[in-house]
This record gives sequence, structure tokens and C-alpha cells, in this order.
Amino acid sequence: MNRLLALFAFAAIAVFLLILAIEVPSIDLIIIVAVTLAFVAYDFFTSSRKDRD
Repeated sequence: MNRLLALFAFAAIAVFLLILAIEVPSIDLIIIVAVTLAFVAYDFFTSSRKDRD
């Protein structure tokens, strides 16, 4: 359940940032959006995995 909610949150922020990048097509903004999505994806994959202990 937690992984599903994390996936929903990731999709919501990705849609918001992609709409922002499409509406304001500045190369600097697109780079910041890409870096932000990379950080969010990394956090999603590292924090939502199951504990092995």
C-alpha cells in the first residue's frame, strides 16, 4: 500500500513538473525539472523498497 501511494505521489509531481516545463519552455527550467524528477525517482526507489531485516 505504501508503495502504491508513493507511486501516486511520484506521478502527481511528475505531471505537475512536466506541465510547467511544457508551458514555459526554457532550457534552464527543463534542466531543473529533469534533476528534480531524478531526485524524486531516486527517493522513490530507495525509500519504498521492502526491508530485508
